[in-house]
Amino acid sequence: MEPVTPTVVSGGADTAPTGIARLKPNAVGLLGVIFMAVATAAPITAMTGNVPFMMSSGSGIGTPAAYLIAMVVLAIFSVGFTTMSRHITATGAFYGFISFGLGRTAGLAAGLLAAFAYMVFEPSIIGIFSSFAHSTVSDQLGLDVPWWVFAIGMLVVNSLGTWFGVAVAERILIALLVTEVTVLAIMAVSVLLHGGGPDGIPLDPINPVNAFAGASAGLGLFFAFWSWVGFESTAMYGEESRDPKRIIPRATMIAVLGVGVFYVFVSWMAIAGSGQDAAMAAAASANPMNVFFGPTETYVGQWAVTAMQWLMVTGSLACGMAFHNCAARYLYALGREGVVPLLQNTIGRTHPKNGSPHIAGFAQTVIAGLLILAFGLAGKDPYTGLYTLLAVLGTMAILVVQSVCSFSVIAYFRDNHPETRHWFRTFVAPLVGGVAMLGAVVLLIVNMETAAGAEANSLVLRATPWIVAAIAIAGIAYAQYLKRRDPARYALLGRTVLEETHER
Repeated sequence: MEPVTPTVVSGGADTAPTGIARLKPNAVGLLGVIFMAVATAAPITAMTGNVPFMMSSGSGIGTPAAYLIAMVVLAIFSVGFTTMSRHITATGAFYGFISFGLGRTAGLAAGLLAAFAYMVFEPSIIGIFSSFAHSTVSDQLGLDVPWWVFAIGMLVVNSLGTWFGVAVAERILIALLVTEVTVLAIMAVSVLLHGGGPDGIPLDPINPVNAFAGASAGLGLFFAFWSWVGFESTAMYGEESRDPKRIIPRATMIAVLGVGVFYVFVSWMAIAGSGQDAAMAAAASANPMNVFFGPTETYVGQWAVTAMQWLMVTGSLACGMAFHNCAARYLYALGREGVVPLLQNTIGRTHPKNGSPHIAGFAQTVIAGLLILAFGLAGKDPYTGLYTLLAVLGTMAILVVQSVCSFSVIAYFRDNHPETRHWFRTFVAPLVGGVAMLGAVVLLIVNMETAAGAEANSLVLRATPWIVAAIAIAGIAYAQYLKRRDPARYALLGRTVLEETHER
């Protein structure tokens, strides 16, 4: 077992005496961290984009129950995750946690995988944003604006948000998220207050047994897990948050349980509003979003349907901005430790005034832009191609990292902090969570072609497991190279934390 001594640097300046840069402290509070995490889940996109597909091809009428099961699993996973976050605060999140638990080699492999996942999530979300924006502007304003115009606009907005720091991104995301959550909540509450539709308020949709009664329970459960991707980003903001030992665990559990209850309630009421048979028919129709548009128009009004269409655009914008921030922080964490020496004075630097990872953010913008350009030149549709293929790729990578993180919690507390060690919090919960996450990876692999839809035969899709494996192997190989050729640099891997937040 490698020693867990962290590299502790002073938090009193933007750059520590060791030359390791730091992010701006005390820049965001509990509410801001929660909103940053919830934004990555993109509630309105998860509901309108995933629920109809889950109903028609996955869990069927038991789709709300699939969300219920996923919420329980993720809550169990979060028990171990948040227990570790009380002792370790690092911008690299999984990178740092796994480095402390399973060693620097596993940490670097996981760090590269996590960074890669968030790097591809941003262009993926830009794809669905561009598709939503193109169709909404066309339908409601009669303008035929090419999708790539919206993609460029979102790249610029995301880059500026990271440049000016997490506090600016927080304000934008709060405004966008409140509106999208509100319109979904109005629909759901209206259905509830009216006593539901033709079937009243049926209990079948929330019966866990029915989560396995649809066309493909595995596909339905995978999409349920997919709808939470990014919730773990709470840990990335520890260095910039106030009292991270208290805020990060609370924010994580609130995000998991709050989003979960919301998903279950909204999808349940959408089915109840139309009636089970009508809702299933809508999910399988040419316009599957009528699963939500139908009850919204019936119980709230046409104005809410119009608002919902625009909020699908702004909701995906918020999601993409949150993922951009995640990717920038992972790149920054890897850069400031000098994983590659040239990066320490580039992406490993922070803005002298804003304390933001501005160069890492710009690097992420370039990477996302190149991926969007490549898919565009290949003639891929922004929704079925760019969004779907990169989402599957990123989700596989992050689920693998989440699995490894669970096992790192067990390893870490086996040898450290006997005062915190607990049979459930530091062993059973992470064990169950880790196995469940591995199960989600299997569900993804088995159902990958169905999830990809029109892109089932894509070379990118076929290469997805191999790309994930190659990145992990590259991380392991490079860590071993550093261990033998540059021990001092190897010693830094995943161990950089700040004085006021260091491992205790």
